[in-house]
Parts: sequence; C-alpha cells; structure tokens
Amino acid sequence: MTLPPVDPARLDEEWEADQDVLANLRENGDRSDIPRAIDVSFRGPPEALERLEDAAEELGFEVMETEPSDDGEPWLFLQRVQTSDAEAIKALTITCLQIEAMFGLEYDGWGCVAQTGLTN
Repeated sequence: MTLPPVDPARLDEEWEADQDVLANLRENGDRSDIPRAIDVSFRGPPEALERLEDAAEELGFEVMETEPSDDGEPWLFLQRVQTSDAEAIKALTITCLQIEAMFGLEYDGWGCVAQTGLTN
C-alpha cells in the first residue's frame, strides 16, 4: 500500500505535541528501548473507519476497539508494539498522518505506559 506524503506543517504540529508526551514518559522513568504496546486513535465517518479497520494489519496495526462519540463521528483505536525512542515515535507519527490523509480521518495522537524495566 502506497501512503501519501505528509503536510510538513501538520507534522511539525504533531511532533511538538509528541515532544511533550516523550518528556512525560522520561519523567516517569521510561526506558525508550523497551518495546511496548502503543495506542493510536482516529476519528471520522464510520465508512472511513471501516476501511481503516480492513487495512490496519497491512499498515502494521492491530484493531483495538471503536467507540461512539457525542457528535456521531466514532473513534477507532489501533495498537502496535514498538519502542518509544524519538526516531520510532516520529516514524509512527508520520505513518499516522499518512493514514489520516489517505482515509480522510482525524489523527488524535498516541499513548503508552512508561516501561522502566522493573517487574512487580
């Protein structure tokens, strides 16, 4: 599947937000080299979300769930396992912005739990 180019201004906007999330992870003792599940979310018309669900595996994601919203445009949550270092997260963000453009959706960002390497 060929993904479209990313608008540089849109990437700058998301990358700025990503920096805050990465800083928060570091503050919580995150070891960015440890692979972990990272969730991403999109919202938009149900038909577009269904198309993304069908393509998710090919794009390297697992479908987690769809949630309704008050305004009628549901959310789709996807997940993939990867590290949280800056390079990997920037690549994730680029992929998600390409998905946003290709499917006519709104990318709403990513999230994960800090991994310290300690077990309970």
